[in-house]
Amino acid sequence: MSTGKVLLGALAGIAIGVTLGVLLAPDKGSETRKKISQKGDDLVDEMSEKFNEFVHSMNRKFEKVKTDANKMAEHGKQMANEVVDEVNSMKKQS
Repeated sequence: MSTGKVLLGALAGIAIGVTLGVLLAPDKGSETRKKISQKGDDLVDEMSEKFNEFVHSMNRKFEKVKTDANKMAEHGKQMANEVVDEVNSMKKQS
């Protein structure tokens, strides 16, 4: 399952939970507003944490791809140098 779908599902679940909580809450309006505010703050904190985890994961993947690309480029240079050396060796022999 993709990260985007997980985040969307989490947001939908939290929104439904908050809505049901407000509708079924027997508290005064001021108490309900405080709870809504707290739930909103909690949601922001949770989504911020999830976003930071996502960014960190993407950075790790990017660094791995970059490292792999550098290794492949170095290997390609070595192979090209070997071919050049072989061609030069063949020229000298003829």
